[in-house]
Amino acid sequence: MKKTKLLFGVHSHQPVDNFDEVLFSAINRAYKPFFQTLKLFPDFKCSVHFSGWLLEFIKKNDNELFTLMQNLSNQIEFFSGGFYEPILASIPSCDRIAQIKKLNRFIEDNFNQTPTGLWLTERVWDDSIISDLSLCGIKYVIVDDYHLIANGTTKNHQGYYLTENNSQKIAIFPISKALRYSIPFDDVNRIENQLLSIATAEKGDNAAIIFDDGEKFGVWPQTYDLCYTNGWLKNFFELCTTSTIIETQTYREFFETNRALGLVYLPSVSYEEMGEWSALDDEYSSQGGIWKNFFIKYPQSNWIHKRVLELSKKQTEDEHYLDCLYRAECNDVLWHGVFGGIYLPSLRDTAYRYIIECENLLKSRELEVLDIDFDGHDEYKLSSSELLCIIKPNYGASIVELDIRDKNFNLLNTLTRKPEKYHHQQQSEYLEQDDTQIKTIHHNILKVEDDKRIYIDRYQKYSNLDHISEGSLNIENFKSNMFVEYGTFVNSLYECVDKNRALFKCSGKILDTDAEITKSYILDKNSLLCDIEIKSDIKESLVYANEWNLHFAMYDRLKINGMFLAEDMTLSAKILTIFDPYLEKTIKFDFGNEVQIFICKNYTVSQSESGVDYTTQHLSLMFLRNFTKNLKFSFSFSME
Repeated sequence: MKKTKLLFGVHSHQPVDNFDEVLFSAINRAYKPFFQTLKLFPDFKCSVHFSGWLLEFIKKNDNELFTLMQNLSNQIEFFSGGFYEPILASIPSCDRIAQIKKLNRFIEDNFNQTPTGLWLTERVWDDSIISDLSLCGIKYVIVDDYHLIANGTTKNHQGYYLTENNSQKIAIFPISKALRYSIPFDDVNRIENQLLSIATAEKGDNAAIIFDDGEKFGVWPQTYDLCYTNGWLKNFFELCTTSTIIETQTYREFFETNRALGLVYLPSVSYEEMGEWSALDDEYSSQGGIWKNFFIKYPQSNWIHKRVLELSKKQTEDEHYLDCLYRAECNDVLWHGVFGGIYLPSLRDTAYRYIIECENLLKSRELEVLDIDFDGHDEYKLSSSELLCIIKPNYGASIVELDIRDKNFNLLNTLTRKPEKYHHQQQSEYLEQDDTQIKTIHHNILKVEDDKRIYIDRYQKYSNLDHISEGSLNIENFKSNMFVEYGTFVNSLYECVDKNRALFKCSGKILDTDAEITKSYILDKNSLLCDIEIKSDIKESLVYANEWNLHFAMYDRLKINGMFLAEDMTLSAKILTIFDPYLEKTIKFDFGNEVQIFICKNYTVSQSESGVDYTTQHLSLMFLRNFTKNLKFSFSFSME
């Protein structure tokens, strides 16, 4: 009987600058016990990928684990990748090459190997990366069997194929989805039967291909007890090293001793679940979408990505600048599926921390006018020594980014609440499932608590947005985004009529009456002055409401005009102060005259590996005054 060549690989990664407690938990619950178990089976060959920054963290903070990994290098093949785990197809070629070479050097220096295999972040494939991979000495990458199925190659996934672009070729190994869902959740005897079926296949080179998250072996729910307390991993290694039908190999060994199965060309896809998550229309999610659709699906993701692209064009030879740029390219913040991704404020804070540090290193203080987010409309970037403000004229001349330079913190790191497919899942769909078996996190159920509500926003949660509504507008319908909108200014296109004064004008409607609004900004050191004027012949009793959405790191420590922040707050004042002990700053709005103020927390309900997350994304603030025929509303925002 032919033996099955088991190509077993684990990929381990944590978002850049993840919390120390999360990192040490992953080390102690997954990474270290995995290698300690592997040490007991010297005949078990496997391949390993760790993102570069995670390897650096382990080297600095856990010498025992790092030394263990070094000592096992005779049975381990180390895979390269982008050092800070970017989606390679989403970053410029120069950054792609630099990140791969940086990880190559680390592996060569610490594990005495020159990597020829590369872990393709989130298995996002695009032909455009082939030339750069070849330039970095990469000969093969890992994709999914879904890549081949999507291309119509539905048979014979038991080896590797070749593909090419621009006369450069590379090998691709397709991961078995069946094995990915079985390991480590199924009994090892069932997995042995899966491998036996591969060994008896009539065609192919009999390679059983699995390369999946290292966190599955201890970090995912219930997997620590499964893998170590109950001995699943030990039993699996023992099965593979004693079986007469299984021979473990590294990918390099298999690649060097077997021919390709043929030539293929792959579509721009990722693994099957990612295709469902990235689909723009839930009705067609089963057909999948390309990964870059996340930039369309989540404007905040697009903004972060395009800010990084903008900074990449300006890169210098400064090593600190380049390191900040590469860290900002980390993939985790840009998408959402089972994991939080774009829904996690801490990940967005990290991305902005490095984006703002790059801006600080550039030291630009001149007005910049450029289309940052690639939507065909220019944004206006105002800079001072203490603040950086970006205005979006084609969305109500609102503010889309407001950075505190010395803290590397974006106060407008907000997230618009949008409908997700899993919001509509019904518990009845899962009642007949067997709950006695540990399941992969792809089968998680969203159970929303009775006292929680899922709100959806009608517009992007930027700042300095202009609403015209009825007098009955209250904090409840503001919070739920269900208030009546009589004006057309929130997301309208404003024309710049004076670039030096950042003065913008828009003609629109209030009810059925023509109206015109002008809005200007003056940025000076630590303050931003804003003048708004609305001209109309409206006679109805309406209210003007100016909306801001501000993000903070710790909401339970904020003080609003000297009072601790409550869930919802309504007050009247000429001045509003928000003291943030985390930033060690006081934010001040000065309106000159008394205005009514609504303040409420905006939270999202999102899917996560634990089931469901309720996450406070930002504070929504609304400043109200009675609408008049020719309304003037001037105020200052300052930071002390």
